[in-house]
Amino acid sequence: QVQLVESGGGLVQPGGSLRLSCAASGTISSINVMGWYRQAPGKQRESVATITNTGSTNYADSVKGRFTISRDNAKNTVYLQMNNLKPEDTAVYYCEYLATFRSWGQGTQVTVSS
Repeated sequence: QVQLVESGGGLVQPGGSLRLSCAASGTISSINVMGWYRQAPGKQRESVATITNTGSTNYADSVKGRFTISRDNAKNTVYLQMNNLKPEDTAVYYCEYLATFRSWGQGTQVTVSS
């Protein structure tokens, strides 16, 4: 089992920045993919960005050029740097771990509003 704990969400004005963190603990495979998903009210959960253990990344078109995903394998932590935030980025952001099984974090709220 892998446990994920997210942090870093909050309220920010449009154009602002936030950095989310997700710390993984437990039985962590050396080969895995970690990622960030989000779910806005009334909408399905969608992928935001993913990163493999070798550092290959993938982004949703809506966040390309604004968000950056990174990871520290020594700390089993994945980060999401979010710049130039827009109101449509408002959602609960979830961290995901994927290897032979999938685990989810509890989610952290990001609200972009003036």
